[in-house]
Amino acid sequence: MSRFFVALLPPQHIQDCANEIKQHFADRYASSGAQKSPPHITLQPPFEWADSNVSLLEDSLKKFASRRESVPVTLHNFAAFAPRVIYIDVVQTPELMDLQADLMAYVESNLGIVDKNSQSRSFTPHMTVAFRDLTKQNFKIAWTEFEKRELHFEFKCDRLTLLLHDGKRWNVKTEFSFVS
Repeated sequence: MSRFFVALLPPQHIQDCANEIKQHFADRYASSGAQKSPPHITLQPPFEWADSNVSLLEDSLKKFASRRESVPVTLHNFAAFAPRVIYIDVVQTPELMDLQADLMAYVESNLGIVDKNSQSRSFTPHMTVAFRDLTKQNFKIAWTEFEKRELHFEFKCDRLTLLLHDGKRWNVKTEFSFVS
């Protein structure tokens, strides 16, 4: 069994910007957990999947993506899940919210993948830059630095990305292009 999740990854220049912010948190606030994955917006949280059946997972995600249009994504400023996580805020557009809901329903009905936490909390799209290893004390200091900091990017995401955990970090396993 391996651990996977499904996400949207921004274009490289936005990943570079987010990685610089993650490095700032590692250097200044001793929070490096967010560096264990590329900058992303999680659509399907981590799940276990049999290594012998990865082709079924990939074929199914390819089929799902091939029926979807590119999704406009807007990153705007920062927000937090106090008292530990700081993230780049992602605007909750109808297109993004529909994509996430449709993907969750699709993988549940076609692959039996169910996120037990999805019933108890709503989808809050975000791009984490400081993770749960941020201490409560450092969170307070960092949040005063970031709560009013401005950041704005807009892009069209044209693919789904399947990420695989290698025991230490998350890596891109496969990308699935949308129709347009």
